[in-house]
Formats: sequence, structure tokens, C-alpha cells
Amino acid sequence: MKIEDNSVVRFHYTVSEAGGTELESSRQGEPIAILVGHGNIVPGLEKAMRGHEAGDKFNVSVGPEEGYGERRDNMLQRVPRKHFKGAKLVPGQQVVMPTQQGQRAMTIQKVGMSVVDVDLNHPMAGKTLEFDVEVVEVRPATESELQHRHAHAGDGHEH
Repeated sequence: MKIEDNSVVRFHYTVSEAGGTELESSRQGEPIAILVGHGNIVPGLEKAMRGHEAGDKFNVSVGPEEGYGERRDNMLQRVPRKHFKGAKLVPGQQVVMPTQQGQRAMTIQKVGMSVVDVDLNHPMAGKTLEFDVEVVEVRPATESELQHRHAHAGDGHEH
């Protein structure tokens, strides 16, 4: 079966910054499962997957416009240190904090006595990414997966 909208794809990937070192990989664990056509991965990678089938291996370069977007300077904020509840903070550290819009990942930029400068951009924003992909399985989505708009584990899914 070829990858198309409403198919579930299980795959391994390694992603690197263009010309750089590995940033992330699934190869030490289970393959990632996604429902194609529902925005579960960056658009450039999803587009490159279409037409492939189980057993295929390919590489694709994804620019910021089809990846995690361009970096935006207005995503830098100063947060009172008290919101970090005494955590030991260092520049470059990734943290997840509750906000009015739900949980939000951020990168610590600078730690002061009373405030912490954070970057709310995705860590891969503004970067051209190189994906090395191995398609493990392709199958039609179940009705439940289509209703929930994401892939489920082999024996179902509880919400």
C-alpha cells in the first residue's frame, strides 16, 4: 500500500540540521506512528512520504517554511522567576510550563535574580532539517483513528 491521506504510517527517522549533527532519532525505540493528512508531522516531511510504501528508505530536506516555521523575535519573553518554582535553570535548557493557552515548551535564554528570559520558538524553528526516513508499515486508518485524527496503538486507544 502506498502512503496517502488517511493511511497510518509507522516509520523510523533521524533528523539533523542541514550539514550538522543529529538532533533527534526514533531508531533506539519503537517506530513513530502517524495518520497522514491530519497535520501530525511537519508538512514537508508528510509531503515527502506520499507515494512511498513499507520498506522504502529516503532522505528529504525540509526548509523552515514547511518545517517548524521561521524564528520570530516576538517570541522572546521575560517571565518572573517565581513561576519556575525554585527549579535550577541554565541557559539552553528546555522546560514546559503551564500557560493560559495550555502547556508550552520554552528554552531558557538568561537567568536573572528575579526574572528569566525565555524563547517560545520551537527549538527547530528557522532551521533547514535533513530527515533520513525508513517506512516500516503502511495501513488504512480505522474509523476510530479518523474520528480522533491521529494513529492509535495496535490494540486501540482510550481517551
